[in-house]
Amino acid sequence: MNNNISIPKGCRDFKPEQVYKRDYIFSTLKQIFTLYGFAPIETPSMEQLSTLLGKYGEEGDKLLFKILDSGDFTKNISDADWQEKNYSKLSLKICEKGLRYDLTVPFARFVAMHRNDITFPFKRYQIQPVWRADRPQKGRYREFYQCDVDIIGNNSLMNEIELLMIINDVFKTLQLNYKTIINNRKTLQGLADECQLNEHSTTFFTILDKLDKIGLEQVIKELNQLPISNQKLEQLSNFIALLNNEKNNKNKIDIAKNFIRNDIGNKGLNELEYLINNTNTLHLFKNLEFNILLARGLTYYTGTILEVKSTEVSMGSLCGGGRYDNLTGIFGMPDVSGVGMSFGADRIYDVMESLTRFPTNILQPIDVFLANISQGYEQYIINISTELRKNNIKVDLFPDPNVKLKKQLTIANQKNISWVIIAGEEEIKKEMYLIKNMKTGEQFLLKFNEIIKKIKTV
Repeated sequence: MNNNISIPKGCRDFKPEQVYKRDYIFSTLKQIFTLYGFAPIETPSMEQLSTLLGKYGEEGDKLLFKILDSGDFTKNISDADWQEKNYSKLSLKICEKGLRYDLTVPFARFVAMHRNDITFPFKRYQIQPVWRADRPQKGRYREFYQCDVDIIGNNSLMNEIELLMIINDVFKTLQLNYKTIINNRKTLQGLADECQLNEHSTTFFTILDKLDKIGLEQVIKELNQLPISNQKLEQLSNFIALLNNEKNNKNKIDIAKNFIRNDIGNKGLNELEYLINNTNTLHLFKNLEFNILLARGLTYYTGTILEVKSTEVSMGSLCGGGRYDNLTGIFGMPDVSGVGMSFGADRIYDVMESLTRFPTNILQPIDVFLANISQGYEQYIINISTELRKNNIKVDLFPDPNVKLKKQLTIANQKNISWVIIAGEEEIKKEMYLIKNMKTGEQFLLKFNEIIKKIKTV
């Protein structure tokens, strides 16, 4: 074996067992998305860099995989460019395209390009891989799948409620316990206004978002580096501590309304209150948690933001999203509001694998192993496999009659196949076939139509 063979860090190969499990997640999501009226689309793996840059914030731009131009990509590079060694600037002169960072920005581009071909509000789902030049770690990969649902062309909060219902249906079907953390970008902006940090709002949000990781004391220390008065910092610290000690979402809203008294902040709180009240009637409140410090890093969010986390396994968010009011505006289609979320299939897989929550039957994709033990009867064996497949029975036909039956049975076991049909010369002549249950060891001598019935009834 060549020990030098490898794949890029943060990328993975998937063996059949893993693919079956991933497909189970994908098919579950597709089924639920379709039940809610979402239609599938696909976009290219690569986009123009002009489409991607500037949509994810400064840190997001650094994580874009850029694609080197084909041909003489150095033709527009001067000696001064090389000597300057500004690699970020240089890359823009030799790369016109990049691998997509997420599915939302390409979706906004898609809507702007195809506005005359779709009906608004447009509900789409999309399941495709994305790429980020991130540092690989547990639950974080450089190539991974996103499974998105978006509703664009309507600003009703009923859309957010429907997304919360989808979250509940997905994780209930996958038998995973979860909590959905919600906030609103308007509320965060109102909080920044109260602290007189409007001009430093991005840094302010980023620091607040670290609370779970570094604790309140360290958050206050970092906030102290911003131009905030000691009085405001103390009031903010007391406010955060008060919210942390409160578990009831409605009470948290009341506490926030007493602290945030500006129009933008209260508009966000009223939107959150609407969602909380309506999810109570849908019995989703047990899984819902209002957290005013949730920021999410993507700069295009303007309203509701949400994240879903496992309550059973320590893992980053399994799902995230929010409201964006003018993402299509950068593509010449202003004032089109949308809301969406993305399920992280790879993290969901990791959680389900650690909890052994995958159904066992998805690991038995082949119904029958058709042993081949007699020379000169290949056409009979092929005909048997054809008839089985016509009856929707999945068959693995062994191709070589020179391999001993014992070895063939071992192969069937290694493939985790439940049934083996042994069609030797005598069986074919009598039209009576030996069928063996590889799980129990039971054997039956049956006619062909009896075999089909036996397999389908067990």
